[in-house]
Amino acid sequence: MPEPLRGGPGSGSAAATEDPRRLLCRIGALLYQRGFVIATDGNLSVRLDGARILASPTGLSKGMLEPDDLVVVDLEGRVLEGRHAPSSELPMHLLIYRSRPDVGGVCHAHPPVATGFAAAGVPLDKALLAETVLELQQVPLARYATPGTRELAETLAPLITRHNAILMANHGVVTCGPDLQTAYFRMEQVEHLARVTLVTELLGRQALLRPADIQRLLALRQGETTEAATENESPAGIRQRVEALLRQALRLLQQDR
Repeated sequence: MPEPLRGGPGSGSAAATEDPRRLLCRIGALLYQRGFVIATDGNLSVRLDGARILASPTGLSKGMLEPDDLVVVDLEGRVLEGRHAPSSELPMHLLIYRSRPDVGGVCHAHPPVATGFAAAGVPLDKALLAETVLELQQVPLARYATPGTRELAETLAPLITRHNAILMANHGVVTCGPDLQTAYFRMEQVEHLARVTLVTELLGRQALLRPADIQRLLALRQGETTEAATENESPAGIRQRVEALLRQALRLLQQDR
């Protein structure tokens, strides 16, 4: 049984110190153990530096990976290290890394309920849970494209810059984050949101968060981010953040009138 991960989404506590090969193998085992992938499905990757990506290989179970099984590629997909070929889904990972300098880890899996929504052509874009609004905001649906092709990566391109989790029609889910641990936690959150959404559909009732509630949540998250960033920020940067928060607060007040 793989060791439990420490910290939560965005914490990066374990990912910052653990060997990336060991972490990727542990997260692969968690995906397999929780039924988010079966057989040799799914793929994972970690940004090692500005020029190299550590990726899972093709044709091997994510639940049985060893550090020596992993492959190192450059941002064009050329193999630099490893005895296996990289995953056929590598172009999708590379597009995300090229489009998002803030991303340090990518996770692609097929969690059953979320993949059911993807197969039904239904995005997870309703504001049902405060926690997922804060972490994911919305989980859109990318149109279908053949897995393992560049066309699949191209269907994601319009969504990648604005979303950390995306449903892929008739395929599965891809998540990303500042590290692989966060990307994995976001995969868990997508599946949890899908399960809750399914229950509300079965009950025939959904009590969605109001727009004002969503704005308050986002303002709260922005305030937490601001507090964490101010320690190393210039006075001008702090002033700009405070002014942005004040403008946001005024908008909220106007909406409530």
